[in-house]
Amino acid sequence: MKRLIECVPNFSEGRDMHIIKQITDQIESVEGVSLLDVDPGAATNRTVVTMVGEPELVIEAAFLAVKKASELIDMRKHKGEHPRMGATDVCPLIPVANISMEETVEYARKLAERIGNELNISVYCYENAAFKPERANLANCRAGEYEGLAEKFTRAEWKPDFGPDKLNEKAGATAVGARDFLVAFNVNLNTTSTRRANAIAFDVRERGRVKREGNPITGKIVKDEKGNQVYIPGSLKAVKAIGWFIEEYGVAQISMNLTNIGITPVHIAFDEVCRKAEARGIRVTGSELVGLIPLKALTDAGKYFLEKQQRSLGVDEAELIKIAVKSMGLDELKPFDPHEKIIEYKLAADAGHKKLIDFTVAGFAHETASESPAPGGGSVSAYLGALGASLATMVANLSSHKRGWDDRWKFFSDWAEKGQKLKDQLLFMVDEDTNAFNRIMDAFGLPKKSEADKQARKEAIEAASKYAIEVPLKVMELSLSSMELIEAMAEMGNPNSVSDAGVGAICARAAVNGAFLNVKINAAGIDDRSFADQMVQKGAQVMQQATEAERRILEKVEAIIQKQA
Repeated sequence: MKRLIECVPNFSEGRDMHIIKQITDQIESVEGVSLLDVDPGAATNRTVVTMVGEPELVIEAAFLAVKKASELIDMRKHKGEHPRMGATDVCPLIPVANISMEETVEYARKLAERIGNELNISVYCYENAAFKPERANLANCRAGEYEGLAEKFTRAEWKPDFGPDKLNEKAGATAVGARDFLVAFNVNLNTTSTRRANAIAFDVRERGRVKREGNPITGKIVKDEKGNQVYIPGSLKAVKAIGWFIEEYGVAQISMNLTNIGITPVHIAFDEVCRKAEARGIRVTGSELVGLIPLKALTDAGKYFLEKQQRSLGVDEAELIKIAVKSMGLDELKPFDPHEKIIEYKLAADAGHKKLIDFTVAGFAHETASESPAPGGGSVSAYLGALGASLATMVANLSSHKRGWDDRWKFFSDWAEKGQKLKDQLLFMVDEDTNAFNRIMDAFGLPKKSEADKQARKEAIEAASKYAIEVPLKVMELSLSSMELIEAMAEMGNPNSVSDAGVGAICARAAVNGAFLNVKINAAGIDDRSFADQMVQKGAQVMQQATEAERRILEKVEAIIQKQA
């Protein structure tokens, strides 16, 4: 399994696309690194770039980009709304897959050292990569911004971690860190007042606002026994925020960094800003996502807003994303394209692999009918199972919205959520069955010149054939599980949709039966007869249970139809 890290460098140029393109060209020159997003901002004069790849490749691409930025951007001439201290202002690394934070820290420090030594740029290591506790906070490292660097370097406690302690006047300084996934999220207000936007930012950010004696605006600042300012904490944990005016949009924003969306998700941050803004006579009009966001963050937001409306949460992924976007006004300032803003979608698009489930209904039928051996009966069986689960989920959603059943919306919503999960698992198995078939074909294509080759080929064929049994058996088990949902909807769902539950039962049983044929035919070619017999025996048990469940469900469906006749 590949180790993957994300890198999100912020460059102090957001207006000259020619300069930005030259920087991103350096990233794209490194094979194996995916450039996921380039997000320039004219008012901030800053571009946020997102790339993903294996660690060694990513830090090479990051170094080349930092080098090019130092050649093209002159900090002596830079102006923008966002705090900054260098041509490459920050360059965080984020663990994505199969790599620990500790390992990511080592890569961040390796990159920081190279930038300092080879580019003669002063570097602070921040967040998890910090060498000193006070440098963990990026705001501390960037305090004074570019204009304050020369004086800052004269203080022993703020000597750079790498590179010179003398200001590189053109490139400034850079902060290199390792951190958890951060979401840059701006909330739009119906005001042009930076002061009022800042007041709301102080209300919500974890650090809060400076405590004052008497008057909260003009009163004397309260300090502790060590002479440090005392702060009144804000209402949101793991949130950094400031208020600013964005000239290109003509509105003030609350600009937030959500440093741990497990603690404060985007939807909670949005709603809290709405509450604090309303208390100050200001209305939130929408929001803006800078960079990319994990899929789960948006689907969780969609469920949150549906639940507030007492509507079923058991809707598909695309609908959850749509609800999240519309509820938070993520498309107010510019169109919101999920395939460009969601990291999992962006990675899948870069991979360029077309899945069977991405075909149209007609396209899937045409591909099945072609001379290609895949998709075959296994993939079709998995799709039948997905259709069965989908029909039962539809009944649950219709029942959740049935007039007069408002007090039962949560009951049916829970069933619909289970149905969506089963549907998604079975859709995954549509392609996985074809992948399993392809693994067998790949194994048969292995060389067989030497005895060692023959033995390796034999072992590969055996392993692939076992997997080709496990996949349809999983389809059988998932389809059987869906019959619990189908039966519940036949019994308790909207009686006007009971025939849909009946068709769902027929699909689920057909999926079990079809997948069982694949279990048996693949088991015939297995040398490990004990494994093969065990799998066939399990399949026979599932088949028996599914047949009985279908009979039971259809009897209930027929009885309800007879009552309505």
